[in-house]
Amino acid sequence: FCLHGFRKKKERNSRLKNDTFLRAARGEDTEHVPVWCMRQAGRYLPEFREWREGKDFFETCRSPEICCELTLQPLRRFPLDAAIIFSDILVVPQAMGMNVQMLTGKGPTFTEPLKEPEDLERLQAKVDVQKELGYVFKAITLTRHKLEGKVPLIGFTGAPWTLMSYMIEGGGSVTQSKAKRWLYRHPEASHMLLKMLADVIVEYLLGQVTAGAQALQVFESHAGILGPAQFKEFSLPYLRDIARRVKDRLKEPGQDVPMIVFAKDAHYGLEDLSQSHYEVVGLDWTIDPQSARERTGGKVSLQGNMDPCALYAPKVTLGAFLPLKATLLCSLTITFHFLT
Repeated sequence: FCLHGFRKKKERNSRLKNDTFLRAARGEDTEHVPVWCMRQAGRYLPEFREWREGKDFFETCRSPEICCELTLQPLRRFPLDAAIIFSDILVVPQAMGMNVQMLTGKGPTFTEPLKEPEDLERLQAKVDVQKELGYVFKAITLTRHKLEGKVPLIGFTGAPWTLMSYMIEGGGSVTQSKAKRWLYRHPEASHMLLKMLADVIVEYLLGQVTAGAQALQVFESHAGILGPAQFKEFSLPYLRDIARRVKDRLKEPGQDVPMIVFAKDAHYGLEDLSQSHYEVVGLDWTIDPQSARERTGGKVSLQGNMDPCALYAPKVTLGAFLPLKATLLCSLTITFHFLT
């Protein structure tokens, strides 16, 4: 899975046949609105359920061949404009030494979540991403080969605050009260953990690009649980830092890889997000797209805004709704990228 082999041997034959998504991400005019789904591989596909049956979720994530197959399945059914690699945001805490299981009916579960600042000593701060996350990179390279230039491949990561909240809560939470307690009672330790995560994420994203990812998305899925002040202190600086550092490192080999930030429910942060070194800002369905365009001042491309439940609507209703999204990259399902 050596990238040099991939580039030298395949570059001539892997020229993108459909670069609509990448052109839209860079703010260029396109012939149609590019469409992809954040839960592009998932349980709605019978072939996905068949491949996943009886398999441990994270064992599946660690198999490049299976991840490649699951990534490609939706493209065999639908004329999508991009693929997103099958993986999970919680592989980063795993790489840092935490044990995470995906339990049926419960979702992601940390066997020993962080409870007090002293628990940070249990984490592996310096992570060799090639050693710990090389299976993701192999899956990306293999998928790029199999795509044969049909559409671009998106890599992704969870953002520091979202990962931190899982590491402290020990799983899903409505209020995130344990994680927010850290922000109020242990702000220094919180920043220490967020910086540790940001450092790993930067190397992880760069590794994905080296493996063949042609765009990167950062999921700040728990942004909405923060108020504006906490978002500006504990989320936004790390989102900016990640994008800046990744882009600085990519300048050296002259690589142009669009980056997307999706801070769900952080409607109060649109102006700041549009000035955070990302080419694309993802919108959830609670944000009016025209208002978002005005507030971001045309600095970035906008993605999303379509309520996934709109797909329950009759085709006539849905058809009338879709033209309203004509100025956006349309990411249909603005939901958390867990593929259980």
